[in-house]
Amino acid sequence: MNKIAVALSTLAMAGVLHAQNTSGPSIRAGMIGLDTSHVPAFAKFFNNPKAVGEAAGIRVVAGYPGGTDLPASRDRVAGFTDTLRKMGVEIVDTIPQLLERVDAVLLESVDGRIHLQEAVPVIRAGKPLFIDKPVAGSLTDAIVIFELAKKHQAPCFSSSSLRYGAIQELKANPAVGQLAGAATWGSCSYQEGTPDLFYYGIHGVEPLFALMGTGCETVARLQTQDADLVSGVWSGGRAGTYRGIRRNRAGFGAVAYGTKGIVSATQSSGYDSLCIEVAKFFKTRQSPVSAEETIEIFAFMEAADESKRQGGCPVALRTVLEKARAEAAAKLKTLGN
Repeated sequence: MNKIAVALSTLAMAGVLHAQNTSGPSIRAGMIGLDTSHVPAFAKFFNNPKAVGEAAGIRVVAGYPGGTDLPASRDRVAGFTDTLRKMGVEIVDTIPQLLERVDAVLLESVDGRIHLQEAVPVIRAGKPLFIDKPVAGSLTDAIVIFELAKKHQAPCFSSSSLRYGAIQELKANPAVGQLAGAATWGSCSYQEGTPDLFYYGIHGVEPLFALMGTGCETVARLQTQDADLVSGVWSGGRAGTYRGIRRNRAGFGAVAYGTKGIVSATQSSGYDSLCIEVAKFFKTRQSPVSAEETIEIFAFMEAADESKRQGGCPVALRTVLEKARAEAAAKLKTLGN
């Protein structure tokens, strides 16, 4: 009888596992903007049949190509769309069609200028929304996105992949002690139509904020032939700096200055750590990065542009935020509900 019971139990468990493996994903994800290398990389991660832990249970099932006249978009959207189609992902013609098929959305469009218009229908549908860098093409649009998300109770977050991995290990390193300041660096190319640091500088500025936290008060920027040098002063007198390297393809790294020691770290550009955070976000609807921090990050970069226009003079984040919030309030009125 015991052998029979064990056999029946084994068969029952096999049935459960088979049902789990054939019943489809628990969360169907969709992609908007199929014009970046992030698209196939993220789809490969989420659609891995051997995924375990936080990565399991999510599958990219539909994609909307989108695209703009920006060369980085125009010249790549067809190829990445075809790659996604060959991975078994359904390609749809409109964002509303996408929303009918999915539970959560990854907004991947490489051109940040259209992120607001693409995010609005997702937010109004109340679906969890991850917005790949940059969150928007302007500080004003970034504020509008998060205000709309709050109004519609739609979970929303944005992050560079460089926030995670080695940066989190550096932040937790006991050899640093209490953080007194930090410096980060990395490649920094520009994108037409958006502030200089939004497109690629975000990969170095985001880790700076991951280490320093919010509370930056002023920003000053100097520009040399091959780099942008941006320094910020945080509340309490702490200093954080970012060096954006333009001429040569540079890696990414950071230095933490602490009461116990000075510790450095180099960072790879892998996506797994970010994808795990996105997976947790889709399942819990809780953002790992607050809207307030993301807005301050983009205010830092906007203030860096303003400092450049003023010949390197320090610019208060408060001033650029006040201007952007006034513009955002006006834009929100035009968007209505």
